[in-house]
Amino acid sequence: MTRRVVVLHGGISAEREVSLATGAQVIPALREAGFDVTPVEVTRDLAALVAALQAAKPDAVFNALHGRFGEDGCIQGLLDWLELPYTHSGVRASAMAMDKAAAKAVFAAAGLPLAQHRIVTAAELEAADPLPRPYVVKPVNEGSSVGVDILKDGDNRRGEIARRWSFGPQIMAEEFIPGRELTVTVMGDEPLAVTEIGTGHAFYDYDAKYADGGSQHCIPAVVPEEIAQEAMRIACRAHEALGCRGVSRADLRYDDTTGRIVLLEVNTQPGMTRTSLVPEQAAYRGIDFSALCAWMVQEARHGP
Repeated sequence: MTRRVVVLHGGISAEREVSLATGAQVIPALREAGFDVTPVEVTRDLAALVAALQAAKPDAVFNALHGRFGEDGCIQGLLDWLELPYTHSGVRASAMAMDKAAAKAVFAAAGLPLAQHRIVTAAELEAADPLPRPYVVKPVNEGSSVGVDILKDGDNRRGEIARRWSFGPQIMAEEFIPGRELTVTVMGDEPLAVTEIGTGHAFYDYDAKYADGGSQHCIPAVVPEEIAQEAMRIACRAHEALGCRGVSRADLRYDDTTGRIVLLEVNTQPGMTRTSLVPEQAAYRGIDFSALCAWMVQEARHGP
C-alpha cells in the first residue's frame, strides 16, 4: 500500500511560484489523508534531486511541478528511469500536451474543433500579421498564460512583441475566439463539471488565474445543456487522444453568438492552489481536496 510520498515542487520554469503554491496546498492535504510526506524543492541541481528521491525511497511521487521541465516529459522521464510511480500523465502525453503545435496536430487528427492557428518565427511576426486580426500570440511550450498577448485592430505592439520575444524560436499565432472561457476537469476517464471563468482582464491571464479576486468561477457554467455536454465530450476525447492519465483540464472558448465551441489546450499538470479550478470542480462533485490528492497518489504509476 502506498504510504511514503515525495512531493516535488518549485522547479526552474517561469511557473516556479505557482508550483510552490501548489505544493503548499498538496503537502498538508496528503498528510491529512494519512501519507508520510517528504517535500522536495526542485532546483537546477539534478544530482541533488536524484539523491533526495533515492534517500526518501517513496512509494509514489506527487508531481506538483508546473511549466518546462516539470510537465513536459522531462521529470517524468527521470522518474521512469528511477522506476518511481508518479501522479499525472507519462512522458509522451506530457510532452505532446506541453508542445501546443504537437497537441493541436493530435486534436485535429481526433476531429476536435480548433481555432485557426499557425507557427511563426519572431522575424515573421515582426514583418507581418500571421493571421487576420484579432489573433493571439503565445509560446509553444509555456503554461499559465505566460507570454500570451492579443493583437487587435489598431494595436501597434506587434513589432515590440516580436523583438522582445524570449520564449524560444517558435511562436504560435491563433485566431482569437470571442465569447466565454470554459474549462473541464477530467478525472480518470470522467468529466467532473464545466466551469465558466469570468475576469475583468483582457483574457484569462497569469494574474487572473492566481491573484486573489483575479477571476470569478461559475460552476456549473450557465450555458445550454448541449454546449455543456459538448464541452465535456471534447475534454474527454482530448484526454484520451493525448494518452493522459490521472487528472487533466481542458480549456475551451464558447462564442454564444454563433454557438461555436473550440478546444484551446489541455493541461496535464493543472494547478492545485487555493484559487485553482480542479479542486473547485472536485469539491462540486463531493470530493474534498485531501481525497482528491489521495486519489491522484493511488493512481500514480510510471511508464507510458
